[in-house]
Amino acid sequence: MFQDEEVKRWALLVLVACGRSTPADPPVPSPQPVARAPDAEEVTFPSDDMTLYGYVWRPAGAGPFPAIVYNHSSEELLSSGKLAVQYYVDHGFLVFYPHRRGHGRSGHAAPYMNHLFDKDVPRDPVKLTAELVAQSDDVMAAVAYVATLPEVDPKRIAVAGCSFGGIETLLAAERGTGIGAAVDFAGGAEWWAEDPPLRDRMIQAARNAKVPVFFIQAENDFDTTPSKVLSEEMKRAGKLMQVHIFPPFGNTHRDGHSFCGGAGGHPAWGDEVLTFLTENMPIVP
Repeated sequence: MFQDEEVKRWALLVLVACGRSTPADPPVPSPQPVARAPDAEEVTFPSDDMTLYGYVWRPAGAGPFPAIVYNHSSEELLSSGKLAVQYYVDHGFLVFYPHRRGHGRSGHAAPYMNHLFDKDVPRDPVKLTAELVAQSDDVMAAVAYVATLPEVDPKRIAVAGCSFGGIETLLAAERGTGIGAAVDFAGGAEWWAEDPPLRDRMIQAARNAKVPVFFIQAENDFDTTPSKVLSEEMKRAGKLMQVHIFPPFGNTHRDGHSFCGGAGGHPAWGDEVLTFLTENMPIVP
């Protein structure tokens, strides 16, 4: 059960969201957990001429909720994404975890992108970049789908993701339609040094970003240059951004690359991400 002060705080937020209070400055919820969500619901959504699958996680209550479209990385087989998204759901966000074409439940819609490159087919950086850009259509379709859900506040939708999902998050920030903020965990960290086409495309996306972006990595990730370079590009372009390279996470580069998942119920990046999201997607009466 919640303590009395917690109940009062969330009651005030509901009143503000419904337009029954008009304070001078919109309140920013403190990063305290709310009731745990039930199991995810599997849904379908359209992207171009494809029908893709995804999972919706809802917090307790009736809404309207802020929402996050969480972009998965490059694994061929995906689950509902519970470990990646639960922290956001616990803090009052509806989370949609879409499976992009060729991945997980949407594996029927296209070849898995990493199968385009195997031991008999030299990796083509241009082709890889083009595929990632094409999949950004799926992300924007997921944003449009979430905005139709009756329990979602369509003015408070963000995108987030890790690794390839971080790249997709930055590409979505460049397009901007329907979103208010983006959180890029380790986008491009594995490919930055050896993939000039992808590097150049991400720099372009940073320069053209239409919403604030928070770049996050652990110090022992494969390469922290992407967060440093991309945040600086946004700064020079006069765009709102934030960057934090956290202390090492785990013992290996792979561990560091998995920092987006955090550890336990309160990841090291948790409070900063919640503050970033609430500041850039305030509750407006």
